[in-house]
Amino acid sequence: MEERAKIPPGLPKPNPTISYWQDPPSNIADIRTGSELPKTADFVVIGSGVSGSCVAYNLLSKLPSASVIMLEARQACSGATGRNGGHTKAASYRSFLDHEKELGLAEAIKIARMEHANIIATHAFAHEHSIDCASTLCNTVDIIYSQTHLELGRKGIERMRQTMGSDDPAAQYQIHSAEQARRKFLTPKALGAFSYPAGSLSSYAFTIGVLKLALAKGLNLQTNTPAAGISYSSKTAAEGGKPNWTLSTPRGTITTPNLILATNGNTAHLLPQLQGLIVPLHGQIAAQRPGLNMPQTGLNHTYSFIHETGYEYMITRPPGSANAGDIIIGGGLHQLPNDAASRYGETDDSALEPTITSYLRNCTPSFFGENWGRDHESGRIEKEWSGVMGASADGLPYIGAVPYMPPGLWVSASFNGHGMVWCLKAAEALVEMVTGDEAAKRAVEQWFPQSAVISRERTKRKFAGRKDLRAPGETEFGERSQL
Repeated sequence: MEERAKIPPGLPKPNPTISYWQDPPSNIADIRTGSELPKTADFVVIGSGVSGSCVAYNLLSKLPSASVIMLEARQACSGATGRNGGHTKAASYRSFLDHEKELGLAEAIKIARMEHANIIATHAFAHEHSIDCASTLCNTVDIIYSQTHLELGRKGIERMRQTMGSDDPAAQYQIHSAEQARRKFLTPKALGAFSYPAGSLSSYAFTIGVLKLALAKGLNLQTNTPAAGISYSSKTAAEGGKPNWTLSTPRGTITTPNLILATNGNTAHLLPQLQGLIVPLHGQIAAQRPGLNMPQTGLNHTYSFIHETGYEYMITRPPGSANAGDIIIGGGLHQLPNDAASRYGETDDSALEPTITSYLRNCTPSFFGENWGRDHESGRIEKEWSGVMGASADGLPYIGAVPYMPPGLWVSASFNGHGMVWCLKAAEALVEMVTGDEAAKRAVEQWFPQSAVISRERTKRKFAGRKDLRAPGETEFGERSQL
């Protein structure tokens, strides 16, 4: 695993698999706001996923006259955001005990509340701005196949209720017996289940919607323009200048006092200092037609299937959406030897891993048993694809000013497959760090988990393997990947 963490990520691969969400691509997939790259900008954001898009939108909302350029190596939203499983699901109970142990009770509560707030805010934003992304708030269920996970899950839930209050929206869980889980959730092998509020959407469509809003506010979006490298120069006031970062691209250079890396698993390509702190992780997902005994227009819940050493995550397209009832399922890392070491450091999202492909194709009838029925006459599999996440050295994202570096370099990356319950609020926090006064920054500290702010202490930690994909100490719960 240590050797895998040393592999340079490079630029995103030029011909990735096409995800279910990206077929067909958006009408802004290949947009270039201008045919020429501007030479300078107030802010440059690298990466057009949900993190970069929300950062750009917030910058332009706060500073309408600012010049903001976004660079994307491939098509708009072509990275992990456009490839994930469509879940807005926190599962905070799975990390709460370890967050409390490692970070303290106050920080554990802050993380749980922020994750819940991010889910609510994401769906509220989609509805407020009429973004057509099948945004659906619903309950989710974790189907448990491990007695260990049942016991740990109950402990986490009870501790959240005890410390946060049973009426706290972020601590709302129901515990189901084996019989209840098998009957209510159509899963005949379940040992028990936990259900709680969550949601689903097309994160590709959501992020394209955010990008269009930012474009309307003046964003200059340059797709198919990879950032080859960055450098820093400092001019004194007497020399008529200020500190600046310069980006080199195949189409020219851009200079800016504020460079924001929203590059997730590829961050170390531009910033080798983060090699081994942000490690790419290759994941896979499959879109399936439901078996004929399953509800054909969608289930009422989203799902995770929790095993002793890993899990899968699944949504169904909600009623009224395009292709209602389609199943989107991902995971399968636990099927590989050596803690899935071969998937770390792997950035080729044009390829599929055969063992995981076979597992994802065949796991759904096993989960639902006779409730699955015969396959659809058109076949089970609609589409299969892969993507690249960013796994951090301590299981939390890196948000803020990059330590040990000159001023003006910022990062919002390494969301550990958990970005849809972090990115929107993290972008709000980062923009206040970049542009706000001291009072605004102190206000952010009241609600944004400071354990996610990149610091000198955090950069001393090194990636040690699969356990680091999770929150600190979350070794009991298997990988947390939700590509």
